[in-house]
Amino acid sequence: MTDRVPCGKSVTAAYYHYFLQKLGRKMHKNRPQLLNDTPLILYDNARPHIGHVVTEKLREYGWEVLPHPPYSLDMSPPDFDLFPNLKKTYAWTSFSIAGRAFYHRYPSYPTDEQRWYPQWYSKASHSLGFDH
Repeated sequence: MTDRVPCGKSVTAAYYHYFLQKLGRKMHKNRPQLLNDTPLILYDNARPHIGHVVTEKLREYGWEVLPHPPYSLDMSPPDFDLFPNLKKTYAWTSFSIAGRAFYHRYPSYPTDEQRWYPQWYSKASHSLGFDH
């Protein structure tokens, strides 16, 4: 599931709470097998993600949140796969409307976790002190 924040809006704890409700409904409807085990949530520790209404919703759903180190530019999973490939795809491409860039190819964008995940996991483990 993807969610595009409307132009001019910010992600607040209330918005993220709303997003989690939508995600929960979609998972129950489209991917109930994912709910057989405790879903693992990985996100950065931006203020909207750790707000009280958000943590309560995650607790209500029984979803586990993986620990995340303080913000680091080299630790974000999309930085290993999504963004570099989008940059390659759209280099020297101009869009008259910002939203067109998002919808141009993103909905069918393939990801290759086997390629970027080991590198990300190694950096995350080291940053969190799990590699000692």
